[in-house]
Amino acid sequence: MPTRILISAGESSGDRYAASLADALRDRLGDVELFGCAGQRMKAAGVRPVVDMASLAVVGIVEVLHHIPRIYGEYRKLLAEAARLRPAAAILTDSPDFHLRVARRLHGMGIPVFYLVAPQAWAWREGRVKQLQRNVKELYCIFPFEEEFFRQRGVEAFYIGHPLSRLVRPSLTRGDFFAKHGIPEDRPLITLCPGSRPSEARRHLPALADAISRIRAGRLCTFLLATPEDSASRFGPGYFTPFLQSTGAKLVSGETWDALAHADVALPASGTVTIETALLGTPMVTYYKVTQATWLLGRPLVNVPFYSMVNLVAQSPVVPELIQHDMTGERIAAETAILLDSPESRQRMIDSLARVSASLATAHDPIDCAAGRIAASIKGKQ
Repeated sequence: MPTRILISAGESSGDRYAASLADALRDRLGDVELFGCAGQRMKAAGVRPVVDMASLAVVGIVEVLHHIPRIYGEYRKLLAEAARLRPAAAILTDSPDFHLRVARRLHGMGIPVFYLVAPQAWAWREGRVKQLQRNVKELYCIFPFEEEFFRQRGVEAFYIGHPLSRLVRPSLTRGDFFAKHGIPEDRPLITLCPGSRPSEARRHLPALADAISRIRAGRLCTFLLATPEDSASRFGPGYFTPFLQSTGAKLVSGETWDALAHADVALPASGTVTIETALLGTPMVTYYKVTQATWLLGRPLVNVPFYSMVNLVAQSPVVPELIQHDMTGERIAAETAILLDSPESRQRMIDSLARVSASLATAHDPIDCAAGRIAASIKGKQ
């Protein structure tokens, strides 16, 4: 009989990590049956989707309220399958609003819960620590400062390193990438990553369009809009067409790491893509905007000196972060101009990004480390 494991992810980066973890667990345990909340990568890795990951892709306190009935339905569906199959373990990846509730119910069923990518309880909603203490057997941290924070509060936490530190690489040389997309080599390349969800992109695109207009007023530049490989299904056909037509930017899908690696400046929305940009060593200006209601409700709850993960890891303002009202076309254009015009500022950021990158790397493979611990726990129980 196969070893049954529930494995769940709620967003694109979690889908990538969970898919790799599924492969690593199959190597260690042999005959396994994997099921859960799955994205495209997890499905390709053999995870049977009880819930489609795309159904959970909502950001913001207020925005989530409109989707609660649907999300609750997916929650019940996942738990019903867990109750029916009684897996040997459950692995929950990121997405704490959904997964901490799932963890509580799974723990109540006697199913050991392993949590990959620690919730950012050190930034806000520290009450989540108690949920981790009660319901999670092991917590795997991908940022170096997290293990101590959680261990001091009674959580069985382990720093495994950042999975992206071994994954993020360009697949083409700069020359080959430019030739493939017809990009002129005699002008700066600026790559935009406005967010992996339609709601994020919708809030960011107007300011980015204004920034492009301002930058173009002073220099010749090429602009790429880089989207995830599943962007067609996520955003729908033609979603970015008005933006591309009005700005002259070129759409590149499924080649984000190349588009970032070979850019002179990157403009990524705050999130996982800023870590990818740091690992590639590309100077950047980051930003983020939520609805005004979410901003007013959420801002008092945040207790960190920076919003960008790059700056949090560095514990210093390595990259400009333009949040909410500071995210304007004028500010984005001004910060971009500094990185294009000042060799000293540019090199200073590149050096700082190299230090951030080094701090996220470990001697072992992070996913293998997590898989080894989970497999050992399952074998010990069998």
